[in-house]
Amino acid sequence: MTQTFLPFTKPTIDEDTIAAVGDVLRSGWLTSGPRVQELEATLSAYFGGRPVRTFNSGTCTMEIALRIAGIGPGDEVITTPNSWVATSNVIIEVGATPVFADIDPKSHNIDLDCVEAAITPRTKAIIPVFMSGLPVDMDRLYAIAKKYQLRVVEDAAQAIGSTWRGQRIGAIGDFVSFSFQVNKNITTSEGGCLVLNNAEEARLAEKYRLQGVSRSGHDGIDVEVLGGKYNMTDIAAAIGLGQFKRLDEFNAKRKQLAQHYFASFGDQFEAKTGAELPLADFDNMNWHMFHIVLPERIKRSDFMERMLQEKIGIGFHYAPIHLFSMYRARGFKEGMFPVAERVCRQIVTLPLFPTMTAADVERVVAATNAILAH
Repeated sequence: MTQTFLPFTKPTIDEDTIAAVGDVLRSGWLTSGPRVQELEATLSAYFGGRPVRTFNSGTCTMEIALRIAGIGPGDEVITTPNSWVATSNVIIEVGATPVFADIDPKSHNIDLDCVEAAITPRTKAIIPVFMSGLPVDMDRLYAIAKKYQLRVVEDAAQAIGSTWRGQRIGAIGDFVSFSFQVNKNITTSEGGCLVLNNAEEARLAEKYRLQGVSRSGHDGIDVEVLGGKYNMTDIAAAIGLGQFKRLDEFNAKRKQLAQHYFASFGDQFEAKTGAELPLADFDNMNWHMFHIVLPERIKRSDFMERMLQEKIGIGFHYAPIHLFSMYRARGFKEGMFPVAERVCRQIVTLPLFPTMTAADVERVVAATNAILAH
C-alpha cells in the first residue's frame, strides 16, 4: 500500500473556527476590532490578569518590548545563537548590539553560566528562547536579571501552555512574547502577543503597534513615539479564539505523542545509534517540537533526503544565527559557540502535531532507526 506523505507539522482548524472567520468576513469589520479585544481579554485571563496586546507577528512583539524597556544604541542584549534569526534581528532593529551566549547541550536552551559570563556594563537585557516550549531555569534567570538590573524579554514563541514550578509561562516574569505563526501549538495564521507588566506599558505597546498614534476624543490625534504597522486583524483573532478553546487538548495530545516517541525509540536508542533524544520534561513542556541530534557520522542532508524518500517530512531548528553572512560581517565566526554549532549542525525535527497517530510515530521511529543503522 502506498503511504501518504506525513508532514512535520500541520495546523488543526475545526469547522467552528472556519464559521467564525466567515462571520467576521460578513460583519464588514475585518481589521482590529471586537475579536481582537476578545482575544486579548481571553489571553489576559489565561496569564493571570496581566495586560496582553496582540500583534501581526511574534517578532515585532520582542522589538516593541525592547523599545518599551528603553533599549537602544550603545546597549547590549544577550541572547542565544540557537533560534530563528528574528530573536537577534530585533536587537539590531532597535540599534542595540546582540551578544550571544552558548547553549546547554541537553536542553538546547541558552546556558545561564555563559549568560552571566557575557554580561558587561553595557548589558541591558536578556532574551532567552524556550526551545520546543522548554523553559530555562526561571529562578536562576531572574536572579541574574535582578543582580545586574537587567530587563528580560522571554522569547516564548514556542511555549504557550508551558509552565515553571506550576505557573504558566506568561503569568510570571517580565516581558513575555508568544508567536501564533502557523506551526505553533495554536495559530492565528500569522500573529503573536506580548504579555506586559502594567497598564502604562500596555498603552505604550498600543502606540508602537499603530504608527505611534494616540487618540483623544473623536477628532484628537497625536504621535509621540515612532511606531509601525503591527496590529492584528479580527480575521486572525477569530482563528485564535477558536484555537485557544482547544489549547489544552492540543498540548495534551502533543505530550502523549512525545511519550510515545520515547517509548518507541526505547532506552537503548542513544547507546545503539549515537543520536541524542530531547530532554524528557513532561512537567513543564508543551512539546511544541520533538528533536533528535544525529551522530556526527551522519550527514544531515542525507538523513533528510532518506526520510523524504519514506514520505516523512522533517525540518531542522535552527541554523546558528552567528554564522549567517550578516552576523559574520559583525565579527562572529566558527568556533565561538561550539555547543550551539554542533547541535545546530546535526539537529532534526521529527513530525509532531495533534492529528498524528501512534502509528505515525512508530512509522517515523522505524524509518529513523533504519536510516541510522545503515
